[in-house]
Amino acid sequence: MALCLMMFFVCCNHKDKNSGLLEYKGKFPDESAENITLTVSDSGIVSFIVKAPLFNTYRTDSAYMDYPEGITAISFTENGQQQAILTAKYACNINNSTYKASNNVVIVDIIKGDTLETEEIIWDQHQRKIYSNVLVKQTKADGSVNYGDGFEADERFTKYTIFHPHGEMVGLDF
Repeated sequence: MALCLMMFFVCCNHKDKNSGLLEYKGKFPDESAENITLTVSDSGIVSFIVKAPLFNTYRTDSAYMDYPEGITAISFTENGQQQAILTAKYACNINNSTYKASNNVVIVDIIKGDTLETEEIIWDQHQRKIYSNVLVKQTKADGSVNYGDGFEADERFTKYTIFHPHGEMVGLDF
């Protein structure tokens, strides 16, 4: 009898092995990795470094990956200088070549000193661009603030366009 009671308490106090994992379409991750750093390079020249505290992959009818605890992506110029840093509280892939970052997305152009804030961006690897169709806030290096209804940029964030800009506009004195 004592052995049965002891087994009952051990079994009831055992945590589900999936209790801390993020579920996607009723499925738990097939693979997870903590504190990852991914370096993307071409011919030995670093283009991007991506860091995340947690990375999950799900094998469904179409492979799915997410970064449920956020992401930091750093882009580099051809000379190896840091160009921009993107941070977001969540990121995932939409398909094999398109990724989405959401929840407090911030992109800092280190070279120009500009900062762009939004709630969602899309990175299309095939077209080599990033864009957003939601409200964006741009803070320029001179402190002026502009808002827009989205933006489009090259994937390294060296050139970008704000859609329907409005806000503080710094002009030239004549």
